[in-house]
Amino acid sequence: MSTNRRFFLKQGGIALASIGVMHVAPSFLQRTVFAQGTLTRVATSGRRKTLITIFQRGAVDGLNMVVPHGEGEYYKLRPTLAIAQPSKAGGGEAAIDLDKFFGLHPSLASLKPLWEAKRLAIVHAAGSPDNTRSHFDAQDYMESGTPGRKSTPDGWLNRLLQAKTETKASPFRAVSVTQNLPRTLQGRAPALAISNLADFTIRAGRYSQSVQGGFEDIYEESVGDSLRGTGKETFEAVKFLKQVNPAQYKPENGAQYPRGRYGDSLLQIAQLIKAGVGLEVAFTDMGGWDTHTNQGAARGQLSLLLGQFGAGLNALVTDLGPARMEDVVILTMSEFGRTVRENGTRGTDHGHANAMFVIGGDVRGGRVYGEWPGLKGDQLFEGRDLALTTDFRDVFGEVAQKHLGNSNLQTIFPGYAASTAKFRGVLG
Repeated sequence: MSTNRRFFLKQGGIALASIGVMHVAPSFLQRTVFAQGTLTRVATSGRRKTLITIFQRGAVDGLNMVVPHGEGEYYKLRPTLAIAQPSKAGGGEAAIDLDKFFGLHPSLASLKPLWEAKRLAIVHAAGSPDNTRSHFDAQDYMESGTPGRKSTPDGWLNRLLQAKTETKASPFRAVSVTQNLPRTLQGRAPALAISNLADFTIRAGRYSQSVQGGFEDIYEESVGDSLRGTGKETFEAVKFLKQVNPAQYKPENGAQYPRGRYGDSLLQIAQLIKAGVGLEVAFTDMGGWDTHTNQGAARGQLSLLLGQFGAGLNALVTDLGPARMEDVVILTMSEFGRTVRENGTRGTDHGHANAMFVIGGDVRGGRVYGEWPGLKGDQLFEGRDLALTTDFRDVFGEVAQKHLGNSNLQTIFPGYAASTAKFRGVLG
């Protein structure tokens, strides 16, 4: 077999891994094998419910993203980093009021129209019950959906897909627009990681004939009858996506995505939804949120990141338009929050609870959900952090059940007493 047709089996799945193929498709493609149901054809039959998950890696400062401007302790503990109350600053440096107690960071002004249209909901004081302040562990726990357990083999999004088997699932049912498949999508259900749709379709399409034979051969040699043919269907999907012509895509409704990987990934998710390729779960992430030093208040490091973050969300919603957004929910998350008190280097350190955004047509927006624990000394977690009042699994579970119709929460979150009684009512 030639270099650009060499494959290897990895962790129960199949990854394109030869030098030739990696140059053909610079994005890392991984398809894991789901033995309970084979893929048959690319599902292209119009609209379907889609969940878009966005991970803010590095631990965003939720207290400055969604500002508790009605909490006096916030201003006492952050003398240089606090965002001014809505009535006490001009020049775009004050919090954008939401409900007389909470407000958005001024760099998130692009999200205010979504709030007013009741398409944006916020869950504050949410996160993981585990007390780790390790980025690696906390991200692993949130992506696996099993806080405190490092031995979980698959991610919660993959288990969501496993719990809802489709006999004619599209190869594009689960896509991460990242270089590598994230922890949350690893597991037995098929998932793709594609960092650049245009390069993938143009170059993989160009070489699909030479690669396809090797891909099919190794399936014939290595797996049973129930899995034969899936390699061919993946390349059929590539051919279909090539016809969509991602390189020529133009956003609709005047949407303007921010430049860079984050904006590009959201644009490509919009492309997949509009192409009708059967996308059910999409993932991307944005890093840089670990603001230990010179975080800034209304301006500075955090402000720039939030500006890009909000602009991307606004562009995605605008591009998809009201009709498509009726079938889409966007869910944002970060591994933990940051300390309530600012540190000695004008930044914040690793904390506990945080804020999450939920955006979409099913969302009962225009409201901040969750119990506010307060910021006085005896109300803080371990005397320093925002206390947790909403387990992230209750938010994930509500989205899984109410938006995607998957009520098998015990399978999605093993070892957790998931219950509809714990839902916050974020979705109608």
